[in-house]
Amino acid sequence: MTTSPTAPEVTTAPLLSAQDLYVTFPGRHGGPPARAVDGVDLDIRPGEIVALVGESGCGKTTLARGLLGLVAPTSGRVRLDGRPLDYSGRSLKAYRRRVQLVLQDPSGSLNPRHTVYDAVAEGLRIHGHGGDERAAVSEALSRAGLRPPERFFLRYPHELSGGQRQRVVIAGALVLEPELLVADEPVASLDASVRGEILALLLRLRTELGLSALVVTHDLGLAWNIADRVAVMYLGRIVETGPVEQVLTAPRHPYTQALLSVLPEAPGSPVILTGEPPDPSRVPPGCRFHARCQVLASGEAERAGVADACRNQDLDVLSGSGESQVACHWAASPRGAKNGASGLHGPADGPRADQADLTDQASLADQADLAD
Repeated sequence: MTTSPTAPEVTTAPLLSAQDLYVTFPGRHGGPPARAVDGVDLDIRPGEIVALVGESGCGKTTLARGLLGLVAPTSGRVRLDGRPLDYSGRSLKAYRRRVQLVLQDPSGSLNPRHTVYDAVAEGLRIHGHGGDERAAVSEALSRAGLRPPERFFLRYPHELSGGQRQRVVIAGALVLEPELLVADEPVASLDASVRGEILALLLRLRTELGLSALVVTHDLGLAWNIADRVAVMYLGRIVETGPVEQVLTAPRHPYTQALLSVLPEAPGSPVILTGEPPDPSRVPPGCRFHARCQVLASGEAERAGVADACRNQDLDVLSGSGESQVACHWAASPRGAKNGASGLHGPADGPRADQADLTDQASLADQADLAD
């Protein structure tokens, strides 16, 4: 499958970038600090959808919060249009008009005492919108697929379906006409039948408005269907990145291979990782995945002559560019490169769902919502 023909082409210059970003939190009782984000470079270009994937606790959400300015980095820079993010109150307010957050749980992110109209209009009121508030709210709800918008103005969250609530959250972000959305697990709390509608909506917004998006998820199937590029994160650092079809059909890092192996449609036996990820306040030397690595445990890294490097030699931080990269001694060896080139099936075991298919699902869902 190729990407949607209606998707805008990405340009060279990134819209949003993180450069050598570190976010640490104080340790308990004077212990070493927790390195939640431990050296990340990441670029998101205009019109591009990037999926950030990994296990719970790997630092995905902390990285997203850092990109939003909700957490100040310990070191490193966040840049928008090449300009460093200023953490003063006024600058952050202007920044968040251009970069908006879509939360995971619409039930928890919507105030049950506010009507749909008030929930969507809240951002306009905070930012001192000088235009027609009602028209702006109507347009945002329409773009989010809630039509006719007037029908939803006086409804409360408990009167809506799960998919409708998530559309209200998205409308609240769209009303400020942002350039980029950071969506943290945007469909994790929704029924499977509703997920395709929300994915189609995000793709349609990219096509119609030129929106960029960072989608934080543990769902590789979601990344396969919506993203242009994927970044796989483990213990605070991106360990593999590249075009989504290349990373998810021919993964090179053992961690990415393990994540893909447990999907129901994956060929072969699943790779069951032993133990839990290390404590982020005690990141091990060498490759941070080596304590759980199936390649090292099987002796394959020893045969490739990189076992000592896996245990003791730190890897460089991957650049934020869109090219395929992997932080793995074994994958960089001739033996590992040959193994990675053999490839796997993608999460869908076939072509990616194109935008037209997802949009058809969303249109049918819109009709069902209106029939409620």
